[in-house]
Formats: sequence, C-alpha cells, structure tokens
Amino acid sequence: MSSSLIYQRLAETFTALLIGLFLGAVLMTIYGYDSLLAYSSLFVGAFGSVFDLAETLAFAMPIMLTALTFAIGIKAGLFNIGAEGQLYLGAIGAIIVGGLFALPPGVHMAATILTAMLFGALWSIVPALLKIFRGVHEVISTIMFNWIAYYFVMYLALYQLAEPGRSEKTISVLETARFDVIMPGTSLTGAIFVSVAFTLIIFAYISITKSGFELRILGAGMDAARYAGIDIKRVTLSAFLIGGLAAGLAGGLQIIGKPPTYALYGTLGNIFGLGFDGIGVALIGRNHPLGIIFASIFYGGLQHGGRYMEYQAGVASELVRAVNGLIIISLAVPEIVSMLKRLLRR
Repeated sequence: MSSSLIYQRLAETFTALLIGLFLGAVLMTIYGYDSLLAYSSLFVGAFGSVFDLAETLAFAMPIMLTALTFAIGIKAGLFNIGAEGQLYLGAIGAIIVGGLFALPPGVHMAATILTAMLFGALWSIVPALLKIFRGVHEVISTIMFNWIAYYFVMYLALYQLAEPGRSEKTISVLETARFDVIMPGTSLTGAIFVSVAFTLIIFAYISITKSGFELRILGAGMDAARYAGIDIKRVTLSAFLIGGLAAGLAGGLQIIGKPPTYALYGTLGNIFGLGFDGIGVALIGRNHPLGIIFASIFYGGLQHGGRYMEYQAGVASELVRAVNGLIIISLAVPEIVSMLKRLLRR
C-alpha cells in the first residue's frame, strides 16, 4: 500500500470521525445534554488512567478477532458474517475442555485454545461447502448457522454443562486453563497478547505468503483468479476456515481470559453480539489487520467510556448506545464506499 493511499485513508477516517462526533453532539443537544461534558467523560473513561485503558483493552480483545473473520472474507471476495455462530462454538469448546478435563498447567490452556479454534473452524465448513459446491450465498448460510449455533450452545449451557445449583451459568473452567489478570482490579488478562499475536500472524499470512496472495487475487475477482490458475474452491475454503479459527479463538478467550466467572452465561449474554460487532470494527479498520487492532481499541474505548457518559454526564444509556452507533456508522462509511466501488469494478 502506497504512502499516499495510507494518508488518504487516514484523512477519510478522521473526517468520518468528526462527522460522527458532530452527529452525536447534535443528538445529545436535542435531548438536552451537554455534549462537551459527555465526550470528555467518554474520553476520560476510556483512556484517562492506566486502569481505564486496561478495561478498554479487555473490551477490544474478542472484537479484534471477530473483525478478522469478516475482513478475511472480504479479502477473498466473500461477505462472511458467520463469526457470531463460530464464536458460540468456540466458547462452548473452551468450557468442555477447560472445565471437564484436568490437565497440567500450560498444556491445559493450550488444549483449550486449540479446541475453541477447532470448533469455530468446524462450524464454518458447511457454509463453505454450500458456497463452493451449491453456490449458496454466504450471507444466507452463515445467518442460518448463527441461529443454529445460538440455540445449540444455549441448550448445552443450560442443560448439559450448567454449574450445579447455578443454572444461570455453566461450570467455570479450571484454574489451569485460565489466563492470569495482568492488572489487579481490572478484567484485562494475558488473552490480549494472544489476540494481538493472532492478528499479526494473519497480517503476515495475507502480506507475504503465496496462499495469502491467492486469497487477495480471488478477492479482486473470479476472472482474475481463473486467469492466474488459482484453485478457487481451495482458497474459498481456506478463507472460511481461517475466519472460523479467529472467531472460535475469540469465543474461547472470552471464557478463559475474562474474569471473574470464567464461564458462559446460560443466556450467552457475555458473548452475544460480539461477532456482529466485529463487522463494524473491521469496516472502521478498513478490513486491514493492523487497522483492526486500532479500531478494536477505539471500539473498546466507546464501550468502556460510555459508562462514564452515563453517570458523569448523566446521558441515558439508550442515548449513549445511539451516539456510539452514530460514530461507528460514520467511521464505517468510507470502507463501505470503497467496497461498493470494488464490487462495481469486478
């Protein structure tokens, strides 16, 4: 990517951010709130102290990975929105291995992480095969599999893996499978390093490997891929599988790397929506792994700092979510426009 293109995208993102902040300020003013106080509370709450930054990073950790699922699909010319369901499977896989098996420290954590990734990848295979052999659009198949995963995992959480006497949550993973808290008093654990490392690995895969080059060629168009002699079926399958690995890892880390429960709620409340949130973060990060790292931290800041908007500026929680939504939508618009232009050129 040329330096001029990087500067252009940064300018577009900064302009979109200003527009989003302006629209949010207008909305808060209409309802009688002090927008300057609200935004200052948001910033201080997200990044005002080391403890707040730690909580912001904790919010960013799973979103970083689900954003990768969507971004990898876009790189391959796919609109894969199956991260939500694959995330659920990764979480329940972590509960099974992390909570039911006693293994040595280190080995237990590694086995739990690998199982979560495997479960996520396996859940992506059927939509991939439907796309490859039957031409079923991935939006339809992944939405269907998201809901199948939701009810399947909820059944397991409520009726098969529930903690005795506490039906609102599953069993907790054993201590040998958990990440330690980095900063006492916060929910940030070593899982953040795994998220960042995996994202950097995907960046290297896309940028310097032959398979990553083939994936990008496929994203440029079917005709280009055929002309280059690329096995379209293989590359399509690999894009789904890599996305499934990322989403499954996100679900697993949300269980073994997010205190205090280290468990899955029966309603799936501690993982619900993280897959869909990743789509917005991927768009903000321009579907680039490095951009996604910064976009997920920004999103985590909105989530954590939004709490401060409520009790310091008095902004109603519903309005906080609306303002955050306006900011996210505004930031996503430049990449949506770019995607549409690429689609029209194909």
